[in-house]
Amino acid sequence: MTASTLITHIGSLVTNDPSLPDADPASGPLGVLRDAAVAIEGDRIAWVGPSSRAPATDNAVDADGRALLPGFVDSHSHLVFAGDRTAEFAARMSGRPYTAGGIRTTVAATRAASDAELSGAVGRYVAEALRQGTTTLETKSGYGLTVQDEARSLRIARAHTEETTYLGAHIVAPEFADDPAGYVALVTGEMLDACAPHARWVDVFCERGAFDGDQARAVLEAGRSRGLTPRVHANQLGHGPGVQLAVELGAASADHCTHLDDADVDALAGSGGATVATLLPGAEFSTRARYPDARRLLDAGVTVALSTDCNPGSSFTSSMPFCVAVAVRDMGMTPDEAVHAATYGGARALRRDDVGRVTPGARADLLLLDAPSHVHLAYRPGVPLTSAVWRRGKAAYLR
Repeated sequence: MTASTLITHIGSLVTNDPSLPDADPASGPLGVLRDAAVAIEGDRIAWVGPSSRAPATDNAVDADGRALLPGFVDSHSHLVFAGDRTAEFAARMSGRPYTAGGIRTTVAATRAASDAELSGAVGRYVAEALRQGTTTLETKSGYGLTVQDEARSLRIARAHTEETTYLGAHIVAPEFADDPAGYVALVTGEMLDACAPHARWVDVFCERGAFDGDQARAVLEAGRSRGLTPRVHANQLGHGPGVQLAVELGAASADHCTHLDDADVDALAGSGGATVATLLPGAEFSTRARYPDARRLLDAGVTVALSTDCNPGSSFTSSMPFCVAVAVRDMGMTPDEAVHAATYGGARALRRDDVGRVTPGARADLLLLDAPSHVHLAYRPGVPLTSAVWRRGKAAYLR
């Protein structure tokens, strides 16, 4: 028989479901309940409501007035890699600008690493993220850039997370430096054939120094023809065609969105939430670049997600709480908007409705804070506030 668990005396419960009958109307899309309880049956949320009306269960956890929210949904990371780029980071902090070229350093190290070394590293990063409240995590290939290395990267990623993305088009592989068209042919042909069975998504770094609009279109359309849904690294280092291409091709997300003109914002808004603007403040923090203007996007009605972009070169953080704090401090988001983007927004970017919410029928992925409110994620930056994490209904981390 499936055991049931009740988490009761929750001081502030973020549900992301304002339709719940006991949700505070003033909390908007967060759908906050006070002095609440959540019942878990198996791996699903069975009941949500006031503690005074909580059903009987096999087990009980007293939240003692602390805040509970959905587990974070990190919809953009690059975890399958080897090597270290500390020297590059130190040089950048001394004034050297960031370019996409540093990726080649990681490619060489990743190719040289064993499967066991890569898998061990991915497992450590996933566990590190879980301890900070991340219960759903997307990760990409992109540091192999050969047929064999891209396919094994995705196989390894698949062992650790359910959301995997084929990013053979991260940069042009070193062997094809003088033949980018040949590399695009490989990415859209033999490499795609080897990788598609292990991925749900196809991505491309549409940026000067990586792939132009025509090359990006070819990659995304080829992936789509094999059943993969597009996502796009768009408009990070400068203005380009990435956002417009993402919306045109029905991509689930346009990621970075740092350099946008009015037409880009209008296109994202006009998608009706089908293409989410995923903002990655760790990248701007680690490269001393201009932050994306989240306020402009939100005011235009664009659906926004926050993610870590965890990678060895430009954003080596797995901390969603850190990204929430930076988004509030430097990107014009309110604490409510940032938490919504880091949970519900990430779920939308992965086209998931079973995560990022605390509502009956959703997966029981929950984060209990050692704080009375989700606002403390921005109010107390850098403080380890995770008290407990449930994933698929089971306690996955207890401090």
